[in-house]
Amino acid sequence: MKPMMTLLVLVFSSVIALSAQARDKRDYHEALYEEGCKSCHDQGLKAFPSDESCLQCHDMGELAEQTKREGHEAKQNPHDSMHYGQEAPCMECHGEHTKKQAICMDCHNFDYPKFKQ
Repeated sequence: MKPMMTLLVLVFSSVIALSAQARDKRDYHEALYEEGCKSCHDQGLKAFPSDESCLQCHDMGELAEQTKREGHEAKQNPHDSMHYGQEAPCMECHGEHTKKQAICMDCHNFDYPKFKQ
C-alpha cells in the first residue's frame, strides 16, 4: 500500500508542476493554445520546439527588420547579428514557458527592453 501511495503522490506532484509551468504563456500565442501543445512542440512535449516550428508563423526577415537598430547600435540586431546572421536558434533566446534571455547577453550588455521579463 505504501509504494502505491508514494507513486500516486509523485504522479500528482508531477502533474501540478507541469500545469504550473504551462500556465506561464505569452499572450500573443494565445490562439495556438487551443490547438494544443503539439502545434508548437513538433519534437515532442519534453523537447523545445524546432526552429521550423517557429518559422511556420514567424518570418525571420520581418523579425530582423523589426529589430533593426541605427547608428552605433546598428550591429546589435538580435535577429540579424554579426555572429549568427539570421541563423541563431530561436530557443537560445525565446521560451514560451520560461524567462526570455537574449543569447547576446551572455557576453554583451546591450539594452533590449523587450527582454525585461
